[in-house]
Amino acid sequence: MINSRGFAVLALAAAASTMVIAAPAQAQARAGDQARYAWVKGCAKRDYTVPCGPWTLTLSSGKDLVLKDAVVHPKTAGGKVDKEASAPIAISGNGAHVAYFRKSDGRLVTRDLAKGTVKPLPGDAARLPKGIGMADIDLALSNDGGKLFVDYFDADSTRKSVVANLRNGALTRIPGAEVLQGFSPSGEYVLTSRTTEDNTTEFAVYDASGSEVESRVVPQVVSNNAPIALNDDAKTVAVLITGPNETDRARLRTYDLTEDTVSDAVKLSYAPKREYPARLSWVSGDGLTLWTFRTDAEGNPIAAVRRNVNPDTGAAVKQDSFSLRKNAWTWWLPGD
Repeated sequence: MINSRGFAVLALAAAASTMVIAAPAQAQARAGDQARYAWVKGCAKRDYTVPCGPWTLTLSSGKDLVLKDAVVHPKTAGGKVDKEASAPIAISGNGAHVAYFRKSDGRLVTRDLAKGTVKPLPGDAARLPKGIGMADIDLALSNDGGKLFVDYFDADSTRKSVVANLRNGALTRIPGAEVLQGFSPSGEYVLTSRTTEDNTTEFAVYDASGSEVESRVVPQVVSNNAPIALNDDAKTVAVLITGPNETDRARLRTYDLTEDTVSDAVKLSYAPKREYPARLSWVSGDGLTLWTFRTDAEGNPIAAVRRNVNPDTGAAVKQDSFSLRKNAWTWWLPGD
């Protein structure tokens, strides 16, 4: 199943020549250091590459933090190790927490990067259900790392997804046919989507108790574009719309799930020369965070950029940018 929230499934074949490879850091980030992205190295195998080496976090300081205890090659539902795939991983939007499978016992765990502490998910959420392999799930942390969404991809879509509250141990169940689109900024709500029998797209919003607080079949201008983001009012969805030409500037619209209304489009201020939107999220207040990636002339991702976006004016101010690892097989950004 394609992960509609991100673009990290792309295999990287090239990167910027200015990339500096830092020596691995200890298993704990220093105060204030955040994860920029997670990656696994690619190694040649005949005429293609496979993931190899450990999961590694590149930090805002430029150092690398090696996750020696994180599973790289996922186990299938039958217990076999797939050495041509990578196990799932997730980084919180603030870059302070990461979730992954632990090598020693196969449990899902979260790591606090500043403290260096690792804790399994509460209750039965730490272990995979029977018939589900490690690659048959999708993970997403809330912005502050306090909640983890575990989306199971079973054949008949009946297995309910789990939202694990990592602070109080509560587990919330979400209908299995729903595909996670993202948390609201506070983590109090999650936005999901599903395809109806009429081949339309329905969005739904669930609260911390697992109750559906809003749902609606959305117009095509919303369902056919990405990335999208849910605000803390549990009804406002931001959606980014890109034009057919590489030089077209992205436009931002907001959709009100309650009123079923779409706002006028606002052009973003950044020039998109070989730069493509990847993920979008609301932040406290009315601002948005936009991640984009840049490519070389052959279309290979070489860098990532984070911007703060004003949804009223379209002003997109760059907050961070960095080159991507040259030989990475796959990589994930905060919020993916």
